[in-house]
Amino acid sequence: MNNQIVQEKDFRYIESGKGQPIIILHGLMGGLSNFHSVSDYFSKKKYKVIIPELPVYSQPVSNTSVKSLSEFLLEFIQFKELQNVILLGNSLGGHVGLLFTKNYPEFVRGLVITGSSGLYENNMGDGYPKRGDYQYIKKKSEDVFYDPKTATKKIVDEVFESVNDRNKLIRTLALAKSAIRHNMAKELPKMKTPTAIIWGSQDSVTPPKVAEEFNELLPDSNLYWIDKCGHAPMMEHPDRFNEILESWFTLRKF
Repeated sequence: MNNQIVQEKDFRYIESGKGQPIIILHGLMGGLSNFHSVSDYFSKKKYKVIIPELPVYSQPVSNTSVKSLSEFLLEFIQFKELQNVILLGNSLGGHVGLLFTKNYPEFVRGLVITGSSGLYENNMGDGYPKRGDYQYIKKKSEDVFYDPKTATKKIVDEVFESVNDRNKLIRTLALAKSAIRHNMAKELPKMKTPTAIIWGSQDSVTPPKVAEEFNELLPDSNLYWIDKCGHAPMMEHPDRFNEILESWFTLRKF
C-alpha cells in the first residue's frame, strides 16, 4: 500500500490505484493501516482505493458525532469530485457509511459493513475506569480479536495513548455514546443500496446476532461469515476478507 498521506485543504488521506472508487472508513480506535491488505489487493485491480482520516479527535466535542463524521464524508467526496462510490466501513466506520448512504444514496453504488455499530455495540466500557493500567488496555485490545496475537504492541500502544489523552478520551466517549444513541433499526428497511455484510463469527463487540439483524432489516443485502474471527475481519483474515469482497463485487457487477 502507498502509505504516503496526502494533505489537501482540510483532508488527510491515502489513495492508490485507478478505477471504481472504494472509500474505506476506519473505526473509532482504528487507523488507516488497518486496511492495508484490502488497499494493496484492490488497488492493483480496477479500483481506486481511498482511505480518509476521519476527524475523530479534531472536531469540537459538542459536534463530535456519527452525523458530523457523515457530513465530513460528504465534504470529502464532493472535494474529490467522486461519484458512484463503494463505501467500506469497520465498526464506527460502518455506522458512518450506513448513515451517509441513508442520507445521500445518490453518491453510493454499494456499501460494505463489517463489525458495524448502528444497531448494537458492546464498547470497551464507559469512562475506561482503568485507563492508566497498560495490562488492562492490552487485555481489552486483545478481546477485540479472536486471536489475541492480532493485537500487536503497536496497536495496544496506540489505544493506550488515546485513552490516556484527555482530549482524545472525551471525544472517544462522545462518539461511542453518539453511536449508541443513533440506532438505525427503523431507517434500514428504507435503504435500497446493495450491501455486503462481512462478519467475524466470534465478534464479541458486535455479536453475530447483530449481523443477522442487519441482514434482515436491509432490503438488498448479502451476509458472509468468517470463522475464528473477531471484530476486524480485514485484519485477522485479510485473504479471506478480500476473497469474499471480490466475489461480492463480481456478483453485483462492480
